Amino acid sequence: MNFNRKVLLFLAILIFFLNCKNKNDLKNKHIGKTELELKFIKQKQDSLIDIYLKNGAWKYPLYSSEWQSEIDKGLAIDSTIAYLWQQKAMPLFKQGKYELGMIYIDKAVTYNRQRWQDYRAFIKCIFAKTYREAIKDFEDCKKRFGYGYVMDHTYDFHIALSYLQLNEFKKAEEIFKIDYEKQLREHGEDWLHPVDLFYYGISKYEQRKYLEAIDIFDLALKIHTQFSDVQYYKAISLGKIGKTNEAQELLETAKLNGKNGFTLNEDNAIYERYPYQVRWQ
Repeated sequence: MNFNRKVLLFLAILIFFLNCKNKNDLKNKHIGKTELELKFIKQKQDSLIDIYLKNGAWKYPLYSSEWQSEIDKGLAIDSTIAYLWQQKAMPLFKQGKYELGMIYIDKAVTYNRQRWQDYRAFIKCIFAKTYREAIKDFEDCKKRFGYGYVMDHTYDFHIALSYLQLNEFKKAEEIFKIDYEKQLREHGEDWLHPVDLFYYGISKYEQRKYLEAIDIFDLALKIHTQFSDVQYYKAISLGKIGKTNEAQELLETAKLNGKNGFTLNEDNAIYERYPYQVRWQ
């Protein structure tokens, strides 16, 4: 991801987190409370987060029983703190315990929908792989909060990726195309993400639009020149249109880059294999 995009997203997330964390949900859950009372409740919740998360769970290994028990202590005092529920759920998702983790992330959404619903939708898409549920969650996020990002990608990217995984390739391509054109129009080429382009290309590849797929793959490789997964599917596409020598040469390059770790560099790729990610080992 390029530097300017990282900075913009970081600032947007930071401002949102600092200004909005718990505020909307405090108002929703405590109808009739005065601003002074809401401020007191927020201070009390922040204090519990400091005690049981920052100075509690975070001092223990992520998958330890102590992590969970420290959070449980905080929730025993105030079960409406969404961040504690999310932190209770997160290690479980990384351990592949999706059903259990979903119980807790649902609680986080209950108490702070605006902060955690898109995260839950992301988990459904990338971790739990319940794609139709992910689409519903993301579509609801769009209706409630508008066009947005989670984990460096737009809601529409994740919706299109879900359709791709449901073999609804044409629908996926249409959404990828609209999102691609929106980002290009509003931010220019420097804003484009190679992973977005990779899956946009895959949606064409799956429909045997090999020339169009190659064009999109080339855009991804312009940004990330050693992106082995893109090179792999471009090589297959080249073979499909009869360019066998070029395909074989690129495939060898892809294998080398893949074994050297130049694959999908999403933060959560260490926990979950992403769709169409090539296994090089």
